[in-house]
Amino acid sequence: MELGTLQILNEARASRRAAVVVSDLADGSSQAFVEGERIPPEWAEPVSEALHSGRPRLVDIGERPLFFNVHLPPPRIVAIGAVHISQALARLAPVAGFDMVVVDPRTAFATAERFHGVELLADWPEDVLPERPLDRYTALAALTHDPKIDDYPLRAALEARCFYVGALGSRKTHASRVERLRTQGVAGEAIARIKAPIGLDIGAASPAEIAVAVLAEIIMSLRRRDVDLPAEGAR
Repeated sequence: MELGTLQILNEARASRRAAVVVSDLADGSSQAFVEGERIPPEWAEPVSEALHSGRPRLVDIGERPLFFNVHLPPPRIVAIGAVHISQALARLAPVAGFDMVVVDPRTAFATAERFHGVELLADWPEDVLPERPLDRYTALAALTHDPKIDDYPLRAALEARCFYVGALGSRKTHASRVERLRTQGVAGEAIARIKAPIGLDIGAASPAEIAVAVLAEIIMSLRRRDVDLPAEGAR
């Protein structure tokens, strides 16, 4: 691998951004770019597919065999609330390939005994997230029902364009949440990105079943997320 390509990949990894290396198998040349940079229009489909699936692809374009190798940041889940759903989600998330962090200032719930083997931060999200910023490869699930704990991370997740933002609560609870966020200056288009009620509708009843529904919705959002692929020559 060329030194310039390696430097681009290292910088992308450090900043938790996706990168793709396109290698021309006919002449051995390669080109690396980071998600958000302009690419040739004819590369858009294979690059988009690689970014969504996380798998490399070999595609002939204009009689040139091109190998698209994708490098994605490890996806992670930030759960706000050390509740029973979070306990079940913490056991499921690693199985599906997600890192997970639980944040909850309520030390009666946020105990190592209840969350063995999971990164647990017993502090307010306002204090945690500036030091551990959210990004486009993070899913945020707000699970406390408490506006004092949930609202700040929801706003932060929308601003960071997390690929998934979900919030626990009934439709009535969410309507109140929407009104609060509006008064806090959050745009309606951004608020509409919040998945509420949280999780796919599979008829989940128990905390473990709700965790399954939430994880399934997170996976679906990851695989179907918008990718940033401006074409060369486009304004």
